[in-house]
Amino acid sequence: MLFPHDLFPQQDFLRLRDLFELDKPVWQTLGRLKKILKDIIVPNLGALVPAQPLEEGLVLIEGEIIPQKEVDIEFGDATKGNLKVWYKGRALQGASVLCAGAVFMDQDIEIGKGVLIEPGALIKGPTVIGNYTEVRQGAYIRGNCFVGEKCVVGHTTELKSTVMLDGSKAGHFAYIGDSILGLEVNLGAGTKLANLKLRGTNIKIRLDNQLIDTGLRKLGAILGDKVQTGCNSVTNPGTIVGPESLILPNTTVGPGVFPPRSFLR
Repeated sequence: MLFPHDLFPQQDFLRLRDLFELDKPVWQTLGRLKKILKDIIVPNLGALVPAQPLEEGLVLIEGEIIPQKEVDIEFGDATKGNLKVWYKGRALQGASVLCAGAVFMDQDIEIGKGVLIEPGALIKGPTVIGNYTEVRQGAYIRGNCFVGEKCVVGHTTELKSTVMLDGSKAGHFAYIGDSILGLEVNLGAGTKLANLKLRGTNIKIRLDNQLIDTGLRKLGAILGDKVQTGCNSVTNPGTIVGPESLILPNTTVGPGVFPPRSFLR
């Protein structure tokens, strides 16, 4: 329950070989995340002016930027490939839409294909936003974040130093700090993944009657593939939850290590 294969058994690690070291505890990815992102990121926002809300919507396609006023857009669910853009009658496959009012604080940001960035979202680098992901109105991505494909970063959701693997969703009012969400994790509204002990000391994890010092002062939760949390649930710093587990609404979990298919209440 400490290694990537234990928590993310459905993940194709060849595709994400830069993120995870398979023979080391999974939280070590968080300690290296900033450097990893600096090495792999391919910024593609061109000459956008940083730290100012976009005055007009833009469409990003294959490294080119087209003003939104020159295209026709059908604002369907981006995670299902239903965000559709036409330019002079031609469908732009894989076009991403950056709505007016979105803020990109620096150039160290990579936006994938078919992405929707809604008005009022704010993104700091280094950050990677994967294909067909939605970053909704009021979302705050504070940097050092890797967001996979078909994810949702929802309304007033805050991400910081976090990995979201493909299909993970935090649709409403969530805080996700120094955490890793596995494939198809779903966070209920108001979920908080706390990342800092009140005393500010290193996060230690108890496993098999041993207390393991992670070496990290900030460590939120690591949620395995298909974990679901109920509304207003909270995890304590240093919580590791095995795949296909359920956390009921209004539940406070951890710290600690919980096996696959746990039912936490």
